[in-house]
Amino acid sequence: MRWVGLVPLIGLIVACAPQDVPLPSRSAQFENYPERLFKTFEIGCAGPGEQFQQLGNRVFECSELLPPDTTAYLILNYDGYPQDLPTSVMRLTSTKNSTGYRVDADLYFDVPQRTGPAVQVPVESETLDKALTALYQAMGGSPAI
Repeated sequence: MRWVGLVPLIGLIVACAPQDVPLPSRSAQFENYPERLFKTFEIGCAGPGEQFQQLGNRVFECSELLPPDTTAYLILNYDGYPQDLPTSVMRLTSTKNSTGYRVDADLYFDVPQRTGPAVQVPVESETLDKALTALYQAMGGSPAI
């Protein structure tokens, strides 16, 4: 799921929603299990170079190949292995709690190494955080800190 592609998708979903502006957050609280959120996430991860995976009962991941310049940058700066290309990853994890379900998003670049585990380079982006907050709200969640 191209993260920049996520922004227009969210814009369409929330165009008619109330426009309260909460603080951007990568986490949200839902009263009920957010099935619709995860289905939307899966459908949005169906483009060329994208791969959707469910990594357990409540962990969903979308990874995608990166443009050549970003790929080269990550390989050179994080001692990546050029035979196994880096990807961008968005992972949504749902955890049951006393008030329903909390969903947390992780955004990172996964840079495979020749030996050992891949390096996960965190992605910091206020634009993406705002887009996630809007998506959570459109799906019935409340931003959580």
